Amino acid sequence: MAQRVATMQPTIFTTMTELAIKHAAVNLGQGFPDFDPPDFIRDAAIEALRGPYNQYAPGSGQPQLRQAIAARMANRYQLNYDPQSEVLVTVGATEALFAAMMGLLDPGDEVILFEPCFDSYRPAIELAGGKVCSYTLLSPQWQLDPTELESLISSRTRLVLLNSPQNPIGKVYNRAELDLIAGLCIKYNLIAITDEVYEAILFDGQQHIPLASLPQMQERTLTISSLAKTFSVTGWKVGWAAGPAELIEALLRAKQFITFCGASPLQIAGAKALEVGEEFYRKLSEDYCQRRDFLYCLLRDCGMNVLQSQGTYYLMADISDLGRGDDVEFCRWLVEKVGVAAIPASPFYANAIDGQHLVRFTFCKSWPVLEEAERRLKQEFTS
Repeated sequence: MAQRVATMQPTIFTTMTELAIKHAAVNLGQGFPDFDPPDFIRDAAIEALRGPYNQYAPGSGQPQLRQAIAARMANRYQLNYDPQSEVLVTVGATEALFAAMMGLLDPGDEVILFEPCFDSYRPAIELAGGKVCSYTLLSPQWQLDPTELESLISSRTRLVLLNSPQNPIGKVYNRAELDLIAGLCIKYNLIAITDEVYEAILFDGQQHIPLASLPQMQERTLTISSLAKTFSVTGWKVGWAAGPAELIEALLRAKQFITFCGASPLQIAGAKALEVGEEFYRKLSEDYCQRRDFLYCLLRDCGMNVLQSQGTYYLMADISDLGRGDDVEFCRWLVEKVGVAAIPASPFYANAIDGQHLVRFTFCKSWPVLEEAERRLKQEFTS
């Protein structure tokens, strides 16, 4: 085993899902829907499979999907991209992030990221030879301090990596916060990479503002998203990046030797999916909002201090008052004894102690599953 991976442990999502299966637990841990995607996207995939789309796609992605992505960015966010040179299809957003780090970082380059964050970010940076500089957001408000953020920037800072809406905390960055980040990128000539996979899942009137849409930011921002969360097709692994041609080219040079291309018929289906109207997105947020509110009340009634989610399909809960140990101990007890799986938050932090009082639950589950979780949790916590 190479030294670069010798210290890496299995991702916490794999660990907790395996435990959930072993103990026949209700899985409110890993963020994948357990219900079917909309019929229109599945029908489009079936049609594509029966068509002439079963060989290699172009390395940069099927033209139909790149055109659909460019049209969506223009229609929803007034961001104009050339689908030929400024849009790249990837095998999920995770590959886009990994290839971006491989294509844009030299050894010793520093990347600012905001934690708690998705656990693939740090390994991607480190495998590319980069150094992580973490800005730790503090619960329950998760606010930015301008002076503290700027103090992280050095002569080696190359990138800022932003996830909004942010997994695992459900934070949607507002215009003032985005202005702060954009101002620092411009002042210090930094590249911004934004992970926007939860862009369509918003609550309580929140608005998703792409960082690239701010003045002088489109020219220095790589915007990453995917079909997975919006259309409940996490298994399809169809993602993309949009940005200036030189950044896309850097990403492509790495990607061509990682996967070369993704599943061709699923890309064709993705192009059809992105033609859907705004009513779909409105109903998507409304549906998830109902599930969020259900789980929020359930966890609160079980004695947890639940932190409200502005977007994504996750809730973070403070378990400090439950007397069941730290986040890892609590999650093991919860899955083994109660039969409900959740994700300990400490793997989302550089310093594990910062997250040892927090646990992430997902509500992207069918109503029977959520109701069974309610039965099991209430039997333990409220009987």
